[in-house]
Amino acid sequence: MKKEFGEIFRKNENLRLLTSVIGAAIYALGLNWFIVPLNLYSGGMMGIAQLIRTFLSNSFGLQSGQLDLAGIFYYILNIPMVIMAVKMMDKLFVKKLLITLTACTIFLSVIPIPEKPILGEELTSCLIGGIICGFGIGLYLRAGGSAGGFEVLGIYLARTKPNFSVGKMNMIVNGVIYAVCLILFDPSVAVYSVIYSVFMSITMDKFHAQNIRVEAIILSKTNNDQIEAQILKRLGRGITCWKAKGGFTGENIDVLYTVLSKYEIGILKDIVYTANPQAFMVVKEGLSVDGNFIKRLS
Repeated sequence: MKKEFGEIFRKNENLRLLTSVIGAAIYALGLNWFIVPLNLYSGGMMGIAQLIRTFLSNSFGLQSGQLDLAGIFYYILNIPMVIMAVKMMDKLFVKKLLITLTACTIFLSVIPIPEKPILGEELTSCLIGGIICGFGIGLYLRAGGSAGGFEVLGIYLARTKPNFSVGKMNMIVNGVIYAVCLILFDPSVAVYSVIYSVFMSITMDKFHAQNIRVEAIILSKTNNDQIEAQILKRLGRGITCWKAKGGFTGENIDVLYTVLSKYEIGILKDIVYTANPQAFMVVKEGLSVDGNFIKRLS
């Protein structure tokens, strides 16, 4: 049953889009109910949007009641990222990005923020809020969605700079955000914001391991040109091919070899078994890869 559902989920893009929207709703709920009432700050682009919201509120008295303007600022800040995605990503990724980003902004804007924290204890709120937000993010990432942020920029830099990693960029951006929080606000705000981000990151990684490299060895007798073309088109991955002979049958067979990220395996299986249902594939995780390998988040 689990395998059958996995196959349906992998092939049904509408179901994956729905899952992305649900993930965005869960993330927004965790943020608005448990983190925003404590005046804590997220990392990444959302953290910048929250700082802008606070600056405008304190400096110009900009108020919106229970509506959190951070979601709207987050959408505006993501416009350059969407433009970048249009230029360098495939249409399906851009479609998922726009849908997930829009859903995230809407949910952040319409989910009411409690006037007082639901839980009186800050650490407990950080723990529960981090788990809920991390689960939501991991859910839409696992469905191939993206809510924008610095993820798109990270993918671009990872492609163009061999020694760059998305994790390094996130650490730098978050370090700046929490340094600003430490300077402008009470030190406890920065401390609890960091705690929330840690819980969120741990939970997210449980549902979406972003850059686990895997190698795939495909043994196929037919439609290999189609497999190669689709791997290049849909995954943007290079592939190495060589001729071999079956040890038992003595028949000629092609061996195709590629390296990709863990959550591209579903697309690879769809490519291979659509072209040749009789193909044989071996996947091995935990590679150490250097050189010209594209690191991605989804």
